[in-house]
Amino acid sequence: MNPAPMVALVGNPNAGKSALFNALTGARQKVGNYPGVTVERKAGRMSLPDGRPIELVDLPGTYSLQPGSPDEQVTHDVLFGRQEGERRPHALVVVVDATNLDNHLRFALQLVGLGLPVVIALNMIDMAERDGLRIDTAALSRELGVPVVPTVAVRRRGLDELRDALATLTGDGSRQPAKLNASRHDIALLQRRARQIATAATTEEHARSLLTRRIDTVALHPVLGPLLLAVILFVVFQAVFAWAQAPMDAIDGGFAWAGGWIDRELPAGFVRDLLAEGVIKGVGAVVVFLPQILILFGFILLLEATGYMVRAAFMMDRLMARVGLSGSAFIPLLSSFACAVPGIMATRTINDPRDRLTTILIAPLTTCSARLPVYTLIIGAFIPARAVLPGVGLQGLVLFGLYVAGTAGAMIAAYVLRRTVTKGVSQGFLMEMPRYQMPLLRDVAIGLWTRAAIFLKRAGTIILASNVILWVLASYPQAPAGVKQSEYSIAGRIASAIDVVVHPIGFNHEIALALPPAMAAREVAVSALATVYAIDQGDAEGAVDNPSDDQLGVRMKASWPLPTALAFLAWFVFAPQCLSTIAVTRRETNGWRWPAFMIGYLFLLAYVAAGATYWLATWAGL
Repeated sequence: MNPAPMVALVGNPNAGKSALFNALTGARQKVGNYPGVTVERKAGRMSLPDGRPIELVDLPGTYSLQPGSPDEQVTHDVLFGRQEGERRPHALVVVVDATNLDNHLRFALQLVGLGLPVVIALNMIDMAERDGLRIDTAALSRELGVPVVPTVAVRRRGLDELRDALATLTGDGSRQPAKLNASRHDIALLQRRARQIATAATTEEHARSLLTRRIDTVALHPVLGPLLLAVILFVVFQAVFAWAQAPMDAIDGGFAWAGGWIDRELPAGFVRDLLAEGVIKGVGAVVVFLPQILILFGFILLLEATGYMVRAAFMMDRLMARVGLSGSAFIPLLSSFACAVPGIMATRTINDPRDRLTTILIAPLTTCSARLPVYTLIIGAFIPARAVLPGVGLQGLVLFGLYVAGTAGAMIAAYVLRRTVTKGVSQGFLMEMPRYQMPLLRDVAIGLWTRAAIFLKRAGTIILASNVILWVLASYPQAPAGVKQSEYSIAGRIASAIDVVVHPIGFNHEIALALPPAMAAREVAVSALATVYAIDQGDAEGAVDNPSDDQLGVRMKASWPLPTALAFLAWFVFAPQCLSTIAVTRRETNGWRWPAFMIGYLFLLAYVAAGATYWLATWAGL
């Protein structure tokens, strides 16, 4: 019995391949790695209209059949039947961005020239129409000599027509993949016709194109462009504080009510203390920052949806070149502002191996969302909530400064690395400029919902588990009267050993206790501090029940000098406190050499920065 025909989805990056793959296969997917490389293999099964199954493989995006990165090499080898453990496809679904037809047809024509059965999925056709483009799919099909199916993957439009085309291409499933029947000369001749084909099949209403060009005269201006980017980022960080306070107060009040209910209704003992101190106060201290994280990601999603984020990458190319990187590193670094794990995985698209390694090593320096709870806790407790200029708050200004410090640290580190351990000449990169468009609020809402779900799942798993373990270690053995529980416990004794190392940089015993659990995730530092203070407060005679006195920031401000708080912020700008980041670095570099190097240089930077901050602040009398 012949295996199900294999059909490969292939196309340029950002053409919507993954969305189309998800729409066609649904939950029937399997993700693994190709043999010998870290590139993911995404495969799924789908049924044709006549009931026959086919295997659908989502190949990494690439711009040509000349590979320059590990991802592109896999795509090349699969298409030419040279990938270990993989069949050559019976047919191809070439996914083309309808809004950028001219550029995408260049690669599509190379694929047509391979001689395999091909169907063109003209994706995002709705966005093209919204931008004033009218594409004659029948004319395009005649010019290319292959079927063309307009699709909107995210709305499942055109899927039935695509299945019908695949049913015709794959026949009864017994047909074997065709041999290559196009020479390099034939492919070159086809590519020279790419602009002619696009022009013949497209009618453009120029209003939107003209608007895009007018906006870009400012957005891409060598002086005005960077200033506009700085203003946008500044507004984002001001909004993180100004807009989040009301929902944060509501969440904080909800957890305070839950803690009070547990204290009133449950009998004193292990269970009540665990729930009140280890779960409610610990996890609640992190969840309260959800509104700020959603505001930050809301802005990021809006900037991506409008098409501005690609312009930001273009403007950063000049800065990247000065530190020895190409602009292709910007997108992985931008992804690292959400989380360094997907950012490091996104470096697979970087062609130059030295560029890729350097980007991996500096990705943890970008300010990921896990740092935000730590930053906002310290800023909210120690930085006055006052305006320095009309509409410019001091707290938002400090947060903006921390993001700038992390980015500057990443650029300086890249500059040093590219002239030492990853020395070499940087390569250029190819980038597409999409038209500006109005974002769909539904898509933004889905993105925010997904981010909230990820954050709450993290709070309910990693943070909760770390907190429960810390609570047990910090609660036992019970301290005798007059002795501080957080110092007498198992966790306290471990912290005392760490305190010897971190005391010279201004850290106290509570910080020393919070640093080890924060290796699981940076935001665990907040829940760890909340748990420790809750344990000590619960053991204190006459502990207060007033929620305002019970706030973590109030208690920290009462016991931490300002230089210590500032040193704590400086530490988290640089410290690689995330086991997931370390693990994915080991996987992407195929060993422990570079993760160990990354851990060493980042902890050294964190120690020096925290110490310098503490002693400078102390010297200044803060």
